[in-house]
Amino acid sequence: MDTLFTAFAVLLFAAVILMIEGAWLWWSSAHGGGARRIAKRLRLMAARGERGGERIDILKQRSYSRNPALERILRRVDRLALLDRLLLQAGVQWSVSQFLCCTLAMLACGLLILSLLSMPAMAAAGLLALSLSLPWLVLMRTRRARLLKLEVQLPEAADFLGRALRAGHSFANVMQMVGEEMPEPIAGEFKFAYEEINYGVPMNEALHNLAMRVPLTDLRYLVIAVLIQRESGGNLAEVLGNISRLIRSRLRLLAQVRVMSAEGRMSAWILGLLPLGVLGVMVLVNPAYIRVLWTDPVGVRMTWYACVMACGGVLWMRKLIRIRV
Repeated sequence: MDTLFTAFAVLLFAAVILMIEGAWLWWSSAHGGGARRIAKRLRLMAARGERGGERIDILKQRSYSRNPALERILRRVDRLALLDRLLLQAGVQWSVSQFLCCTLAMLACGLLILSLLSMPAMAAAGLLALSLSLPWLVLMRTRRARLLKLEVQLPEAADFLGRALRAGHSFANVMQMVGEEMPEPIAGEFKFAYEEINYGVPMNEALHNLAMRVPLTDLRYLVIAVLIQRESGGNLAEVLGNISRLIRSRLRLLAQVRVMSAEGRMSAWILGLLPLGVLGVMVLVNPAYIRVLWTDPVGVRMTWYACVMACGGVLWMRKLIRIRV
């Protein structure tokens, strides 16, 4: 009798627990946060469909700032979309507001230095311009380094796509495989494109977004080949192999050009830094002799002329040795 009572109590307890859990699951599926989000999305889609408006963007929009008020203010400036695109292409974790705050901080440092040192007007303007441009120079250098790394990885990615397509995989699955098996940064870009497709973005739009995030001519060739194949058909694996060989040939030619122009680049560095080095040595060896350049008006004028001519010479040599391939 005690055994039957114990079994009955255990079964009753389990039944009550299961009933409570079932009620909780039903309430969550019908009235929980996920259900409310789905219902809101369906209402918005129904409302948009009745008005005939454009489709809803289901992808998360990049945030300019964590502060909602500042986010609304920054969204009103259309030019900041270009800055946000540069940050995305550079692969940095900065937001637009953080980058702008860094620029303002550098400007404040420049103003602080000007308040501590008495400098001529042209030198002060140059210091402020350098303070403002320093974050932009760092951003553009980071972006350029990342794009160069992507360009080097692109032939291997094209070969990977071609081999996987020959093995019978779909193009979307191949993009996922590239995102999982290849190194960064190209893995992250293809993985992001696959996630867009997985969320419901059309293939053409996801590839266009990939070409926008990675503004490389070779990648645009690859995207155009895929889009043409989707519309007219053809052997996409063979096309990708040809693109891979073309990219490798261009990179090999670019490396040869860099080797042949190395002497010119070294000459530009030496001629650009030699006056500064001589000036530093003269300041240490004979300060009274060199002090005339910034104490006498004629010396200041000659110094500015020399700086302008040196900058012009460096830019001219850079134009001569910079060969587009």
